[in-house]
Amino acid sequence: MRYARPERVFLSAAARGSGLARVAISVVTVRRPANSRCCRSGPGRALNSNAPLSAALLAAALALGGCASLPRLDPRTPSTALTGTADTSLGKAVSAADRDRENETGIYALPQGKEAFAARVVLARAAERSLDVQYYIWHSDTTGFLLLDELWRAAERGVRVRMLLDDNGIKGLDPILAVFDAHPNIEVRLYNPYPDRGFKAIGYISHFKRLNRRMHNKSFTADTQITIVGGRNVGDEYFGAGQATLFVDLDVVAAGPVASEVETAFDLYWNSNSAYPADRIVGKPAPNGVAAMQARFAAVRSSPEAAEYIQAIRETRLVESFLAQELQFDWSRVQLLYDPPGKTLGEAEKADLLLPDLKRAVGDPRRQLDIVSPYFVPGKTGTENLSAYPESGVKLRIVTNSLAATDVSAVHAGYAKRRMALLRSGTRLYELKPDAPKDGAAAGHPKGAAGSSSASLHGKTLAVDRTRVFVGSFNLDQRSANLNTEMGVMIEDPRLADALSDWVDRAPQTVAYEVILTPDGRGLEWIELTDQGETRYHTEPKVGFLKRLFVEILGWLPIEWML
Repeated sequence: MRYARPERVFLSAAARGSGLARVAISVVTVRRPANSRCCRSGPGRALNSNAPLSAALLAAALALGGCASLPRLDPRTPSTALTGTADTSLGKAVSAADRDRENETGIYALPQGKEAFAARVVLARAAERSLDVQYYIWHSDTTGFLLLDELWRAAERGVRVRMLLDDNGIKGLDPILAVFDAHPNIEVRLYNPYPDRGFKAIGYISHFKRLNRRMHNKSFTADTQITIVGGRNVGDEYFGAGQATLFVDLDVVAAGPVASEVETAFDLYWNSNSAYPADRIVGKPAPNGVAAMQARFAAVRSSPEAAEYIQAIRETRLVESFLAQELQFDWSRVQLLYDPPGKTLGEAEKADLLLPDLKRAVGDPRRQLDIVSPYFVPGKTGTENLSAYPESGVKLRIVTNSLAATDVSAVHAGYAKRRMALLRSGTRLYELKPDAPKDGAAAGHPKGAAGSSSASLHGKTLAVDRTRVFVGSFNLDQRSANLNTEMGVMIEDPRLADALSDWVDRAPQTVAYEVILTPDGRGLEWIELTDQGETRYHTEPKVGFLKRLFVEILGWLPIEWML
């Protein structure tokens, strides 16, 4: 068969899937015959009578997926956050706690995974009127099912539940979400959904520009009074469970004015042109859907894997202590920063995005700026802007993942090409070790984090002059800046900011390699400090030649814009 054009390679990077965001780089090679056509724009593949059956099936799948489209968005009933919740138990507790703190928000850090999980559960149990949850990833695993069970129980006792989930991170949940959406007190919307449910990646063929943008926001809000925001999605690895890689992460509980601001942002996304009622995407529930779901919940609750989480719930008195006015919140001014949902459709102005707001909130550091970003791809302009800090006398320290610790090698390729320039400017670079000790402190808080045999940084935070700290979903990379929607809070809290900077102080002695220039300034070295002394590496530590070669090759490709 004669082809009109050489083969074309499509790089799809939208789904930085399981992790705060994991970029899956998939290469799809498509050859288009001169006479081939698809019902819509996008490449197709013609078949000849002698093609193998597998090729025919693949071509048919590509054609169907490439031509699929989303259902109509309207009619759709808009809704907004509930007001008048000051008379709830949570509302009364907030009013009592902030009586003398006008326009201040109470902050309580959640560096430990099990406590962060338990906090969500006890907040769901304390809710009396509403629960609004917004997440990029919700796994169908132990913690994912336990939290779904709590939301179902809340709805059963009359709480209005709204779930807004990015469609990229809900693998295996379609049947349960269909059951949830059919409950009279629960409404589920899927954000930026894929048109094909069987093999979602097919949608990239004709919908790449849209599907390459994801909703990365994370919030869990009860009665419009208390919210949890930060870096964690919902899944075992975010809450320190199982045998998989442990993510070192950070959330904060926020009580007071910023909770209603989070709700305002939630409403914008909920009523946006990217939020589809779940029943139009996943269909109606099966006749025995409720019974099957409840049986699944019961099985999870009785499993050995759930035991430690159920114990953590029993031991966590966060909400009970708050209701009794015994919990010590740090009260300070808090600013909510978030992208407009129009960013998903490429309709937002750059001036309205989170990154410019974050730059203004950071201001001009006088002494030091500490950045923790698991996916760190500053690009050429970002590298120049960051390099200006140490060149002007401001101490700049950046903590990110080492190649051995990262769950996304492609992202490391985008970061690696900027290391030399940053180090030459005087920036200090620290890379998390894959075997960070179990008692290593979680980013942004002096308490210890639960550990595992494999660790990966996932918290996204920064501290300015040890006086202000940002906590949220925003990575300092091209995807967070330009493609995905993000949110976070800038907190004027010297104690929390100081804790983050203290953690960075200790990182080279506890959890990270320090990356430095070689004496001739032409190469890199990694310094590891252990009880046995200092070890220096002249290549990326604890990874093999093939992985280093793969990352180097990725660094040559023009994909930095979507990492």
